[in-house]
Amino acid sequence: MGALDPEVAPWARGGAAGMAGAGAGAGARGGAAAGVEARARDPPPAHRAHPRHPRPAAQPSARRMDPGSGGLGSGDNAPTTEALFVALGAGVTALSHPLLYVKLLIQVGHEPMPPTIGTNVLGRKVLYLPSFFTYAKYIVQVDGKIGLFRGLSPRLMSNALSTVTRGSMKKVFPPDEIEQVSNKDDMKTSLKKVVKETSYEMMMQCVSRMLAHPLHVISMRCMVQFVGREAKYSGVLSSIGKIFKEEGLLGFFVGLIPHLLGDVVFLWGCNLLAHFINAYLVDDSFSQALAIRSYTKFVMGIAVSMLTYPFLLVGDLMAVNNCGLQAGLPPYSPVFKSWIHCWKYLSVQGQLFRGSSLLFRRVSSGSCFALE
Repeated sequence: MGALDPEVAPWARGGAAGMAGAGAGAGARGGAAAGVEARARDPPPAHRAHPRHPRPAAQPSARRMDPGSGGLGSGDNAPTTEALFVALGAGVTALSHPLLYVKLLIQVGHEPMPPTIGTNVLGRKVLYLPSFFTYAKYIVQVDGKIGLFRGLSPRLMSNALSTVTRGSMKKVFPPDEIEQVSNKDDMKTSLKKVVKETSYEMMMQCVSRMLAHPLHVISMRCMVQFVGREAKYSGVLSSIGKIFKEEGLLGFFVGLIPHLLGDVVFLWGCNLLAHFINAYLVDDSFSQALAIRSYTKFVMGIAVSMLTYPFLLVGDLMAVNNCGLQAGLPPYSPVFKSWIHCWKYLSVQGQLFRGSSLLFRRVSSGSCFALE
C-alpha cells in the first residue's frame, strides 16, 4: 500500500503512540470545552464559574491514559497490558509481513517479471510493473506459501523489543501531568504542551529504534536473500555471529541514521501540523469537533509519512548494501559509501519513492524496459 504499511508509514511503524501526540494541545481543547459546558449547566453553588471566563477543565494525565505505561492507572494490570500489546503487535506484524516482503524486494530493484502494457486515464499506452498480488503469487510459486514469511522471526523480535522498551521507558521516565485548557487565548500554553509531548515521544522512539535496529537489519537481509537464492542468514543467532565477524558492531546499525531522521521529521511534522489545524481551523462550538480533530491527525499522518518515505527507502537499502548478498551489490545496487551517497544516487535516478506504491506501478522513463 505504498505509504500505508507499517514500514512505510512511520505513524504505523512507530506504534499507536506515534500518533497519540499529534495535535495533543489543540485536540484536547475539545475535551476541555466539554467539561466546561457540563459544569456551566449545573455548577456547584460554591464554585460557580463566571460566564465570560470559564475555568479550564483538567484532563486525565498521559500517565494514566497511555496503555504503554502499564494499564489505565492500575499498576497491577501493567504486565498483562504490556503482554496484550506485544501479542497484538505480533499479530499485526505477521499479517502485514507479506506486504513488507514484496515492498523490500521492489525497493532493492528486483523485478523478476516483465511489465505489461496498459492504458492510463488519457488513453495512452503505458507499461505497468506487476502489482503486489502478482508479485506475491510469484513468490508462492518459487518458495511456497511459507515463503511469504521469510524474515518474520527477527521482525517479530524487533517489534516486541521496541514495544517493551517504550513501555519500560514510560515507567522509568513518566510524562508530566499537565492541565489542558480550552480558551483560544492560551494557544501558547497548548503549543508548549505539544512541543513537550513530541519531545518526549521522540526520545522514546529514538531509543526503541536504536535497540531494535540490529534485529531489523537481520530481518531485511533474510528477506533479500530471495533475490540471489542465498542462505547466508538463516537464523537470528547465526546472523548475529556473521554480522559481528564480518562488519563488527557497526554492522548492526547500518541504515540507522536515515531511519532516525525519518522518525523525527515525521513526529514533529505530524504533531505540529495537526495542532495548528485543530487549533485555528476547528472551532470548539462545532458538534463534530472531536471527530474532525481525530480525522485531522490521521490525514496528517498519511501526508507526512509519504514525505518521509525516502528516509525509509535509504535506510532499508543501506541495511542490505555490500553485505555479501546479490541484492546489495551491482547490478542491483552500487556500493554506497554512506547513506547520503545512496540518497543522491536515488535522487539522480528519480527513484526516491521506489516501492511506495504496490498496486499501480508504472515503468519510469529511466527504466531499461521499452514500450514497443
